[in-house]
Amino acid sequence: MAHKKGQSSTRNGRDSNPQFLGVKKYGGEAVICGNIIVRQRGTHFHPGKNVRRGNDDTIYAIADGKVLFHKLRGRRTISVETPAS
Repeated sequence: MAHKKGQSSTRNGRDSNPQFLGVKKYGGEAVICGNIIVRQRGTHFHPGKNVRRGNDDTIYAIADGKVLFHKLRGRRTISVETPAS
């Protein structure tokens, strides 16, 4: 048995905190104003109707309704369909 630690073992042991990215509300799900729909790095999804993009590229609802995923000019877009529309 070794009496001392291996040479690099004390230089290990770091890890980064989880980012919790991804889709939070799926197509057809009900959302209220301010609900986060997608947390992302970069514009994987683009905002559509009744949806805005935050400083960190988070897509969130600005109206109450149902989430709708669709393609618009080749871009994956997210909209919120209100009951009136």
